[in-house]
Amino acid sequence: MTIVMGAFQLSKAKAKSFKALSSKKERDLKGLFLAEGEKCVEDMLGFFELQNLVITKSYLERKFELLKDYMDLILETDRHGMEMISSLNTVPNVVAVFKKPKDSTETPILEKNSLYLLLDEIQDPGNLGTIIRTCDWFGVYEIFASPTTVDVYNPKVVQATMGSLSRVKVRYIDLCKLIENNKEMTVMGTLLEGRDLNTISSNCKGFLIMGNEGKGISNELLRKIQMPITILPKNPVSHPDSLNVAIATAICLSKLS
Repeated sequence: MTIVMGAFQLSKAKAKSFKALSSKKERDLKGLFLAEGEKCVEDMLGFFELQNLVITKSYLERKFELLKDYMDLILETDRHGMEMISSLNTVPNVVAVFKKPKDSTETPILEKNSLYLLLDEIQDPGNLGTIIRTCDWFGVYEIFASPTTVDVYNPKVVQATMGSLSRVKVRYIDLCKLIENNKEMTVMGTLLEGRDLNTISSNCKGFLIMGNEGKGISNELLRKIQMPITILPKNPVSHPDSLNVAIATAICLSKLS
């Protein structure tokens, strides 16, 4: 490879390999995922083990002090090379290839005086990323997701978190088993018919379940809910059928956390 300013050049083979990480199958097979854009990448550096950093020459010149400890892992490219890798509409100056952390497969016993978010079959990457970012804002640093929830390392999810993935841990687990292993925890769930969120005391502890965008919370988990809660519309006569799950999560966390 040709060395430019201490950095190796990105090859077409490498670019193709990194682009393939847009597929969950490839991410699972290689144990890698992508983060794109300056804000996202810089927030995640140091929190996830870095495999490679693909950058433009101008970015290297501007951020040399930040990048100097990673020179052996840097691959330099031009706009065309970035277009080959990136899924963003606006071509970024930096794309990081991180190693996926290995999560425990054990069902944990949790701290009783904390609030945990449980996600049941969330499908939209933008929703999951926004939920992670919202949890970071409200200080909820552990999310448990059903195995059928969209992959947290999907590039669209990572981008939507805007770096919050470095502070909020997402684990894929059997949610019913998690609840059964933590029987002393209060189980809350968002339903159209439930207790008015405004009547619930702030700083609530336990599990908060948010359901699928179309189907809501699955029947198996519905049976676990001890405290159904609802966000009442301002106009009780004329209103949408439901709220977007990411918006509903933000409203609930602003009250409960």
